[in-house]
Amino acid sequence: MEKITFIPEGEEPVQFCVLEQTRLGGIDYILVTDAEEGEGEALILRDMSAEDEADAVYEIVTEDEELNAVAAVFENMLEDVELS
Repeated sequence: MEKITFIPEGEEPVQFCVLEQTRLGGIDYILVTDAEEGEGEALILRDMSAEDEADAVYEIVTEDEELNAVAAVFENMLEDVELS
């Protein structure tokens, strides 16, 4: 499982495991979790970086309509996972 490290401004780095990725409407999304195995906290992140940026910039998807649409795609991709 691919791991990704996030470095929030003014905070300690946080490592997440990437479960899946998709592209909708020209926007890249990743589904990450804080647990390598078992149940953990899952987040859907939107890639906000420009194509020419060396580092990716992600933000947590919080808007309900967008979150529900992307979560439905990830649930279909990962048949044994329910996001709620």
